[in-house]
Amino acid sequence: MKHISDFNEGDHIREVFLCKGISHAVTKNGKEYLNVQLMDRTGSVDGKIWDPGDPGIDDFDKYDYVEVNADVNVWNNAKQLNIKRIRIAGEGEYDPAEYLPVSSRNNDEMYKELLSVIDSIEDKHYNALLKKFFVEDAELVKRFRTCSAAKTVHHGFVGGLMQHTLGVASVCDFLSKSYPVLNRDLLVTAALCHDIAKTKELTPFPENDYSDEGQLLGHIVMGSEMVGAAAKEIEGFPNIKLTQLQHCILAHHGKYEFGSPKLPELVEAMALNLADECDSKIEIYTELFEANAEKKGQWLGPRKFLNDSNVRSTITTE
Repeated sequence: MKHISDFNEGDHIREVFLCKGISHAVTKNGKEYLNVQLMDRTGSVDGKIWDPGDPGIDDFDKYDYVEVNADVNVWNNAKQLNIKRIRIAGEGEYDPAEYLPVSSRNNDEMYKELLSVIDSIEDKHYNALLKKFFVEDAELVKRFRTCSAAKTVHHGFVGGLMQHTLGVASVCDFLSKSYPVLNRDLLVTAALCHDIAKTKELTPFPENDYSDEGQLLGHIVMGSEMVGAAAKEIEGFPNIKLTQLQHCILAHHGKYEFGSPKLPELVEAMALNLADECDSKIEIYTELFEANAEKKGQWLGPRKFLNDSNVRSTITTE
């Protein structure tokens, strides 16, 4: 099987993919066509069916496994497929495990690392809160370990939420050791909880889309609510500790225009925003370079989520 990450411009492919989405569109000349989002475990790619009524275009639906006969081209610096033929694949023609994007890190090892970070929290109230989420709540643990951190932008794969959370916690731990002004227990606890409501905001794979709660409330507000509800179940949980933790969660996107209901007003909230930005942006670069491995060292063009910067991987000399 040739995976999406291995596609090059000019390739002709005939492979089975999981159809993640279908939408109807119209060209400037008024001609209808179909946008199809296809995926395998290495990523996703957009496909165009310019002649939906063609005899080679069979009926199919979202979440069907489909065999696609197509050419690979590039449009606006992104690979896409010009689909010539498509049909629903039969049982035995595909292995479902090949079609869900999965973290490169071992899931069990990441969970052990998560528990180790929790054990390092000395504050008894924050420690109890974290264990209530990540040890005692089996259903939440299951969702947290398999959820993505985003629909498409970064860490959009099985285990992505846990990988991103550990990345943010690691940066926060480094910052707390470098700057004594930071309350490590508050900061690292906030790092572990900052995206916890992604388990509610995003639906499970293979859909990995926004839930109704996610659309209407968002993970920032829901995360603050989850922390507040859990703290009420812990005897003697100080209100000031809860308020500071909730503030860090509510402010972790840093700006109103980025979805934060509050601006950072604690140094820990500011540090959490920096750590979240650091981990997410470096992952965006990482995934971009992996998807364009054949263009190592070349300019890849402006990218929306990197402030429209024209980017490339580092050029090294040996």
